Amino acid sequence: MKISPAVPILRIFDEAKAREFYVDFLGFTIDWEHRFEPSLPLYMQIRRGELMLHLSGHHGDATPGSALFVRIAGIAELQAELTAKQYGYARPGLVEQDWGTTMEVADPFGNRLRFCQNQD
Repeated sequence: MKISPAVPILRIFDEAKAREFYVDFLGFTIDWEHRFEPSLPLYMQIRRGELMLHLSGHHGDATPGSALFVRIAGIAELQAELTAKQYGYARPGLVEQDWGTTMEVADPFGNRLRFCQNQD
């Protein structure tokens, strides 16, 4: 038996805002997009490095306001990259914890991505 890593599904309400945040700001690429019909909600897969997410406009998928815990190496580089973009809705900072360094970013739909670099 082999169990693979989970792929979180995050609820979105506005496709343009989702693309602006996840692709333009966070630097994800789009693997694929799906709609049952042109007028129905979008479901898509995005990725950056080994982190894969599904974004869904379907009302039965996910709960707005979810949080993801994302392990990362190079958190300071990611923070510098994001800050340099001067995105109007987020300027994430680093927070030093006893167990590591964190950076939290909230998407336009209330979902939070909590990046963490553990202390070695």
